[in-house]
Order: sequence, then structure tokens, then C-alpha cells
Amino acid sequence: MSTLSVRQVRFRYLTLYGLRWLPSGLLMPVMILLMQERGLSLSQIGLVATAQGLVVLALELPTGGFADALGRKPVLVTAGVTCLISLALFAVADSFWLFFLVWALQGVYRALDSGPLESWYVDTTLAADPDAEYERGLGYAGTVIGLAIGAGALLSGGLIALGPVGPVSALTLPVLVALVLQAVSLVALLVLLVETRPAKGVAALRASMVDAPRMVGQAIGLLRRSRVLLALIAVELFWGFGMVTFESLLPVRLSEVVGSADRAAALLGPAGSAAWLANAAGAALTPFLLRRLGAAPAAALMRVLQGVTVVGMGLLAGPVGVLIAYLACYTIHGASNPLHMGLLHRQVDGPYRTSVLSLNSMMAQPAGALGAVVLTTVADRSSVSLAMLVGAVVLALAAPLYLPAWRASRSARSVAEETASGPGDPASGPGLPGVGPVPAAPVGDAPVAPTAGTVRAG
Repeated sequence: MSTLSVRQVRFRYLTLYGLRWLPSGLLMPVMILLMQERGLSLSQIGLVATAQGLVVLALELPTGGFADALGRKPVLVTAGVTCLISLALFAVADSFWLFFLVWALQGVYRALDSGPLESWYVDTTLAADPDAEYERGLGYAGTVIGLAIGAGALLSGGLIALGPVGPVSALTLPVLVALVLQAVSLVALLVLLVETRPAKGVAALRASMVDAPRMVGQAIGLLRRSRVLLALIAVELFWGFGMVTFESLLPVRLSEVVGSADRAAALLGPAGSAAWLANAAGAALTPFLLRRLGAAPAAALMRVLQGVTVVGMGLLAGPVGVLIAYLACYTIHGASNPLHMGLLHRQVDGPYRTSVLSLNSMMAQPAGALGAVVLTTVADRSSVSLAMLVGAVVLALAAPLYLPAWRASRSARSVAEETASGPGDPASGPGLPGVGPVPAAPVGDAPVAPTAGTVRAG
């Protein structure tokens, strides 16, 4: 696939990953507050956010299939250009329908961006060294995303504190800087991401459009053959719904507590920076959690604990209590993502990795859109605190979905121990349903039995 070494691949992946999330760090503290400043109610904000989820639902799998069939780089470049357009529009949008269009373009961006970079990293690492432990890079990515978004949020807070610059409002400044940083990220992508593409040119594009549905069909077929993979994908339904609490409602809750949107936005800069540093610290705990608890039990525990922290954000009085709960939430968030994605990657190999990652992301986006509508409506009609409590319960309800992965890992260990202790019954070896990676079907949609093997999230 390339002549890059494992270390070079990891360095390029982490660099591109950090640049990809730095603009997001600038936007997170101001997106909701900026839309409120320009006249949208919370219910309207929830409605415009559904545009992203609906577009992702429609495009996630086809774009994942294109990435697997055509190559990851052209899909990522298209994603970067789309993001630039959406940010330029966001900087000037002043009506419901313009913001709806912004979120729809963000949906296109997220559908294109979801999975290809991570898949490139895993496959290129394995091409350089088939025995390489790519989980280490995924763990480092959790730290990098925390540092990148934290730095972006801190910069955002500083820009807001500077106040308006001419006709540009304080809440608009971070959007303009994010636009510039997104352009830098796109240039870096063109330079650093090297891949041997399956094919090139117009004929290749046409062939990929024909081949993408087959790739998607076989990726979906993996769900039918692995109850572990199906349960892991289903986790995203609860996670996507519940994340609205700390991604969208927290700024409103903090504004409610301090009594001013501008004061809340100024606090959210350093608070967001600290939160994503906490996210990085949580990601750094991944090896410890794997050692002490195992991937699936640790991932389940993180879901419950994250729900508890969201309860704290909704009920604690005063900005200090709310922000402490916010930091705790992001620490757990940082630990959760590498655990979940590590479990997911272990369930698939072959040329369908991006499609499976797209399936995973596809579940989160429409669930997030539903959460945005439901929770913002609850917040408007009742209170932000009640909306956060509802989201907290939904987050915690995802925990039992890690049970199939836990049982599968125990079965795999039992098989390995029996094999190590001496020759055993061949029927007890590879071939246990739902255990280990599901290999890609060699042709068409022919089912392939799962094989025994060892057992993430930005």
C-alpha cells in the first residue's frame, strides 16, 4: 500500500487527525449560542440540526462504499472542500433555512469524513507490518483529539473575550478562524496522506459507483452474521441521542446558570479546553482499563458513569458544579471512544472496514438528530435540567449492549486456553458464532462464517 513505516503512518495519521478536529474545537463553544444570537429558538435549533442527521443517514453507507472502492484520499478531499463551504455559509447565515443548509452541508461533510482516515491508518499500518498493534495509534488519537479540540476551544474563548472586531460579532470570530484552519487541514491532507488507490480516473469513479452498493451490501451482511457487531453498532443509537446533552445543551445550561450568553461563551472557551484535555487524559487511561477490566466490561461501565455525570450537569447548582460534572463527562468520553472503536475494529477485516465504520457512524447521526429534536423540545417546554436527565438515562441504557462482546471474548479466551493445553476437539476451535473478526466475503454476498480471534470514539 505504501513504503511508509509503522511510525511514519502513525505520525501522519495523528497529525491529520489533530488538524481535522482543531476547527471543531473553535466552533463547539459558539455554534448554539451564535444561532440563538441570530434569532433562532432552541426548538428551531433542534430542527436545523436534524438536517445533518438526515443527510448522514442517506449518505453514510454510500460514501463509505466509495471510500472502500475508489480510495480514501479523494473522499477525504471532497469532505474537506464541503466543510469549507459550510463554514463560509455559517459565518453569514441569519435565517432558519440558511442554518438548515449549513447543517445539511455538515451532514455531507460528516458522511464523507466518517471512517476513511481511520481505515487508511489501520490498513496502511497492517500493510507496513501485519503484526503491528494499531490500537496504540487509536489510543493516541483519543489524546490528540482532546488536545486539538481543547486548544481550539481555548482559542475560541480568547477570540470571544476580544469582543467584536468591526462588524464581526464576538461569537462570529471563532467561525472565521475555523474556516482558515480548515483550509490548512485540507492542504495537509493533500500532502501527507499517501495511498495506493484501487483505481483512478473517470472510469474508476464510474466503477466505484457501481461497486459501492455491493460493498455496502456485504458490510450490512456482516451484521447478520455477527451478533457482537450488531450490538456494538446499536450502542451508537443511545450514544448519539445522549451526546446532545453535553454537546448542545451544556452551553444553554451554563448560560442559564450564569445569566448571560456572552459570559457563558467566554467561560466555555477555557472550560471546553479543559474538557478536551480531560478527554485526552481519559483516552490515556485506555491501556489501564483494558488490563484491569477488559474492553467490553470497561466500555459498559463508561456508559453508566457518563450518564451519572450528565445528571450532575443537569442538577448541580452554580457554574462550578456544572463545569466539574462537564469535565468528568469528557474524561469518561475520552476513555469510552477507544474502547468502543477497538472492539469494533476487531470484528471486521478485509476491504469493508470503512463501510463498517460508516455503519457505526450512521447510527449515531440520526439518533443525534432525534435527540436534538426531543431534548430541545423538552428544554423549551419544561427545563434544560429535565432534558439532560432524559439524555443521561438514554446514555446509560447502552451499557448492556456490550454483553455479547464480553461473552465472545471469554469464549475466545477459553478456546485459546484449551488449544494451549493440548490438542482438542476441532469443533471447539475457530468457527464459534459471533467471536472475533468477520472476514470479508470473497465474492458477491456469499456468507462467510465468523472465525475465533481476539477481541472505540472525535
